[in-house]
Amino acid sequence: MIDTAEAAVALATDLLAAAGLDRTRAATTAECIVQADLWGIGSHGLLRLPYYLERMQAGGYPPEADLVTVSDTGPVVALDGGGGLGHWQLWRAAELAAERCATYGVAAVSVGNSGHCGALGIYTRAAIDTGYIALTFSNGPAVMPPWGGNKPLLSTSPIAAGIPSRPTPAIIDLATSAVARGKIAAHAQNGDQLPDGWALDAHGEPTTDPQAALRGMLSPLGGAKGFALAFLVEALAGGAVGPHLSVDVPDMFDDSDAKHPQRIGHLIVTVDPARLGSSGNGAQERIDRLANLVGEHGGRLPGARRSAIGDLPANTPLALGTTTVDQLIGWAGRLGVVIAPSTDQPVMS
Repeated sequence: MIDTAEAAVALATDLLAAAGLDRTRAATTAECIVQADLWGIGSHGLLRLPYYLERMQAGGYPPEADLVTVSDTGPVVALDGGGGLGHWQLWRAAELAAERCATYGVAAVSVGNSGHCGALGIYTRAAIDTGYIALTFSNGPAVMPPWGGNKPLLSTSPIAAGIPSRPTPAIIDLATSAVARGKIAAHAQNGDQLPDGWALDAHGEPTTDPQAALRGMLSPLGGAKGFALAFLVEALAGGAVGPHLSVDVPDMFDDSDAKHPQRIGHLIVTVDPARLGSSGNGAQERIDRLANLVGEHGGRLPGARRSAIGDLPANTPLALGTTTVDQLIGWAGRLGVVIAPSTDQPVMS
């Protein structure tokens, strides 16, 4: 029923629109969500959509929220997301950063007071497609203790980068915790135990129980070094952008928090590599050579298999967990979205 990218985007668009989101914004959000599934990041894909819809209905993600310009100095733009869902907001910020980078050679666009945006690497595409390098940062609920500590202080502190190497761009997308929290939720949903080293319970003890991990904390990636990198991300997304530090962000997976806006901070920095070279040219050729050397030395370029959703056939297969499919069908019933059995395409009732 929901077994292709096209069907999934159509259903997600209709569900978000039925929940009150502008249809164009709903379509952008749906593409970002399904893109995560196609990239193999199911923890940030359609598994999350029921949580987004619940928060939209409860008021935690007001669907009418708009992007408002707080300040604009040309290469640096600060936007306020009004507490709304982050996907379409950060997508627009990424487009704006690429536009400004064309003029100034570098651009930084922030979105404060926003919501969860899914997989950060998706938002590097606007830069990559115009030959620029992008760095993206975000924060979220506190789930990771400081190195040596026993209370959650930082979010998974994700960071993403896009490098316009040819013929295949590199996309780096990682949490600075040992694992993204959505993967913990996926294990909980499927009833699977966690690998050792991923998480701590509420008392700071190692655990392989995903439910205990959701109530507890995540381990930093790489120990003290991972915590240091996570602290940098939080200083940018939570400290500089804000308005909430991670310790103040409501938990998406806690129903009692659904009515409270998360007020997350996002930041995208875009750079034109052609303007950085000491020789005045050759930057693109050096980047291309670097990427090609990875393969020549027996490696694989980060994110090399991550195609843009528009580059894929409409009938690209999509495998979803049974629980996720059941939840989406349940939300379709709640919101009056009918999935036509003859075409597998959702229509509004």
